[in-house]
Formats: sequence, C-alpha cells, structure tokens
Amino acid sequence: MSKTTVKDVSTESEPSTAGVDTAPRTVGGSRAFALLLVITGAAGLLAAWVITIDKFKILEGKVSGKTFTPSCSLNPIISCGSVMESKQAAAFGFPNPMLGLVAYGIVICVGMSLLARATFPRWYWLTFNFGTLFGVAFVTWLQFQSLYRINALCLWCSLAWVATITMFWYVTSFNIRNAFLPSPGWLKRFLAEFTWVLPVTHCGIIAMMILTRWGSSLWA
Repeated sequence: MSKTTVKDVSTESEPSTAGVDTAPRTVGGSRAFALLLVITGAAGLLAAWVITIDKFKILEGKVSGKTFTPSCSLNPIISCGSVMESKQAAAFGFPNPMLGLVAYGIVICVGMSLLARATFPRWYWLTFNFGTLFGVAFVTWLQFQSLYRINALCLWCSLAWVATITMFWYVTSFNIRNAFLPSPGWLKRFLAEFTWVLPVTHCGIIAMMILTRWGSSLWA
C-alpha cells in the first residue's frame, strides 16, 4: 500500500530526463496533485452547476409570476437567492456560474491529463497559474461584495471559493518548486512540506471575516 504525503500533493513532478540543475522542459504532476485538481475542479463545477440551475428556476418563476426560493436560502443572511439576483452575480454581463462551468471544467481536464501522465511546458503551467490567479482575485471581489454590499452569503458560492483558493495555492506552489516562477530557496523548502498552510490560512481568514460580520446571526 502506498502512502500519500503533503509533499506529494503540493510539489512533486514526474521524473524527467532534464539536467539536475535546471528545470525540465516539460513536467507532469504527482498523482496526488492531479487528484487535488480533479477534486477541486469537480467541487467548483458542482457549485456552478447548481447555481446555474437555480438561476434558471428563478427566472422561470418570474416569467410565470411565481417565486422560486433556492434550497440553500436558509435565512436572510444565508440566502443564495439574494446573491443570485444581485447585479454582482453577472459581473461580465452574463451569470457568473456560466464562467465557472468552463473554468472548472478546464481544471478537471488538466487533472485528468496529469493522471494519464501527461507533461506540459513552462508556458502552459504559467498560463494555468494565471488562470487560477484570476479566479482567486475574482472570488475575493465576490467575497467583499457578498459581505459588505449584498449582505448575504451563498453556500454554493462558498464551496466555489474554497475550491478556487485551494487550487490557486497548490498550482502556484507547483510552479515555484519547478522553478517556473523565480523564488528563493527557503520558499521552495517551505512549500515542499507546508503548502497546505496557505489555503488553510486563506480560508480561515475568510471564515473569521464572515463570523465578524454576522456572528451568531448566521444561524438565527
């Protein structure tokens, strides 16, 4: 029986024939890293899919003169419907989850390719990293809007936030460890063992902001 470690998930690439002192021309990822991409991509895709379906039902209800309440709307604060009907829910002129359906699908494809032992060049990994950076920047904006402008929290959106944050930090760690992003040696050594600290801390900060904003009113 094999044993998966944190190091496997965060950094290790498949063996390469490149020189010892330079980054390989193309690299793949460990099985654990590939599975992490598949799982986070699937979680984000599930969230985007459910939100999209509920959005359609809300619009159908308006056309027929009825009111549809999403199942995750539990109270005035945990109210997916309030978030879905806000102007921020269509930041680019179309429902945000439609972007997620494409983006998270790409993440799953990358993860499945790594499971099949595919390798990719530096430009590919940096492009992928930029995509996750855009994703984490976008969800950060959505978090601010949700907490301080819409004044409501969507549980499915929160799942997408966690998935995006996790994949961003692990992809960034992967690129740093493979010398695709310039960084000091101490950072590479830290990420070799403690990549998990970054997404846990990031999500912990968001959780504290939510509790500070609403506290016990969340479940009232």
